[in-house]
Amino acid sequence: MTPSHHRNRSRRPSLSAPLIALLVLVAACGAGAPGTPGSSAAADTGSGALGDPPPGMAVATFAGGCFWCMEPPFDKIDGVVSTTSGYTGGSEKNPTYEEVSSGTTGHAESMRIVYDPKKVTYAELLDVYWHNTDPTQANAQFCDHGTQYRPAIFYHDEEQKRLAEESKAEIAASGILPGPIVTQIVPAGDFWPAEEYHQDFYEKNPIRYKFYRTGCGRDARLKELWGDAAGGH
Repeated sequence: MTPSHHRNRSRRPSLSAPLIALLVLVAACGAGAPGTPGSSAAADTGSGALGDPPPGMAVATFAGGCFWCMEPPFDKIDGVVSTTSGYTGGSEKNPTYEEVSSGTTGHAESMRIVYDPKKVTYAELLDVYWHNTDPTQANAQFCDHGTQYRPAIFYHDEEQKRLAEESKAEIAASGILPGPIVTQIVPAGDFWPAEEYHQDFYEKNPIRYKFYRTGCGRDARLKELWGDAAGGH
């Protein structure tokens, strides 16, 4: 992927509740998109696991449900060089969306973030991550259910592990959340980029993205959990 850039996006008209509900019923995250079941387009092929970042850059990997919705908040952060939607946490090599969405490969829909640690810290990325997820929901996020949507922090070194565990403990101690935090903190493994049509989906398909995000109840739940801190930026 090329580095993410800030873009001005115009406001979309509000959507009726019946229309939103219908769209959510017929199209979960990724369903019916080009190259997936129900689409006439052929599926893109994977390009192999991603390697190390460029010199001087660092990597963070998070899973927070639908990767369409996890990309925008990180694209807005100064110091983030690129974001890539993909799959990690499973053993199968070069998995496809169809395979991952079946829930049989062990992968989670995830976000790989390449960032400049001189401009943004891992702790700051963690703050954005937490406030864009529901840490109380195991093997699901919002309207999407299954282990492929589990919330997880995939750490790349012991410092990331320490910071992730400290931030998790701090949130738990605050009592702000209505239940225990079930977000996994586990070692990072191979990260397989998702098919090209998933990358920057919110920019390529803004209307469908808004239909999905609103209908899935993501923003309403984030507001309920985090109040004014929802979104983390």
